[in-house]
Amino acid sequence: MTTSPSGSAPRVDVRGPRFVAWITTGVLVLVLITAAFSPGLAAILIGLQAVVFAIGALGGPAKHPYGRIYAALVAPRNGPTTETEPVPPLRFAQLLGFGFAAVSLLGFALGSSIVGAVFAGFALFAAFLNAAFGVCLGCQIYPLVARLRRPPAPAPN
Repeated sequence: MTTSPSGSAPRVDVRGPRFVAWITTGVLVLVLITAAFSPGLAAILIGLQAVVFAIGALGGPAKHPYGRIYAALVAPRNGPTTETEPVPPLRFAQLLGFGFAAVSLLGFALGSSIVGAVFAGFALFAAFLNAAFGVCLGCQIYPLVARLRRPPAPAPN
């Protein structure tokens, strides 16, 4: 992870989050396949993925378990970074993934495999979109949410 000039938000190589999205896609496909014959095992898998999403949301790309795999095994073999993206939208995207995974886990845990599978499918759609096409849905939504968080400008006297 690098910091941008002039103290702006930290940035990361775009290849890292796409690598993370490919692993996430694989895990979520496994969740959906497993749900067909063992909802309990699917619940365990989506629970583990929810923990991974939570770590990514709280710690950012530098702490993300799949991001650490990328940094240790893949990044050293890549050429120099040519394109970067800011960290805050990536953390927000992980938070959205956590939300989908949490509802999926709740569905499986409460005996509604349909709810579990549908929300795992939502997370899978978002992860695959990022992995295959470089479109991060959470990153696209982030500016809208960030605008809502800003305090209103003080009224002129």
